[in-house]
Amino acid sequence: MHVAMATSASAPGRVNEDFVGAVPGAVVLLDGAGIPGTESICQHGVAWYTHRLGGTLLGRLPAASGQDLRGVIADSIGQIAGEHRRTCDITNPSSPQATVMVFRVDGDRADFAALADSFLVLEKASGAPQVITDEREVAVRRQCSEVLSGVAKGTPEYDRALQAYIDAVRSRRNQPGGYWIAKDDPDAAAQALTGSTPVSDLTGVALLSNGASRIVDPYGLADWPDVVGLLRAKGPAEIIHRVRDAEADGSRAGFQPLAKAADDATAAYCTSFG
Repeated sequence: MHVAMATSASAPGRVNEDFVGAVPGAVVLLDGAGIPGTESICQHGVAWYTHRLGGTLLGRLPAASGQDLRGVIADSIGQIAGEHRRTCDITNPSSPQATVMVFRVDGDRADFAALADSFLVLEKASGAPQVITDEREVAVRRQCSEVLSGVAKGTPEYDRALQAYIDAVRSRRNQPGGYWIAKDDPDAAAQALTGSTPVSDLTGVALLSNGASRIVDPYGLADWPDVVGLLRAKGPAEIIHRVRDAEADGSRAGFQPLAKAADDATAAYCTSFG
């Protein structure tokens, strides 16, 4: 399997909290999340967590042929939790966490697992690309954001509503009826979306973090077939380049600037599975 990868921190001088890596027959992509300035909660930080978890997954995958990917992810989460449980408050809602996306070729079958909202795109010999992402966090945030509706920004009422929104989202993390992400609890891995497809059906596979997927939503610079075409023609770096251009230029026709700041962006593209 041939794998091309590219990643970019959100801004020059910033630590990149994404992770991407590959071993023969497998690719792993993680998108780190956490709140800056919470060193009193975890002395290591989000990038440490993401890179340690990603590296641990890569180390386990070659020996895990045939093992359910949820189990591999769970074992990895448990190992990293054990590495900083004594020094950090890993159960705190603001402690480091990460999305996890794994793609593995196992004989004539390709397996995948998606925990939280990164993106996997299966490019097949016929038909439109199949896009896989865990949409539960997006749904939770949409539901919890109702408290902000009609409240004017910059007012004390808005500040209170915003804190209520944040608290509501956190309360539904790694909980039934909420959403699931890699953090301190290995049991979260049991909630990963998984699937398999014959290798013979695939012509390419893409993995994208949220920062890279902005090329589709919210920027609308490409649809998913376009993304596959760009990856095939120019590689993952082109996806990130176009996202960064969009972030820098909010004046182009049809472009609506994103309210959120620039994000770390990472993409991998896999071909030649035989």
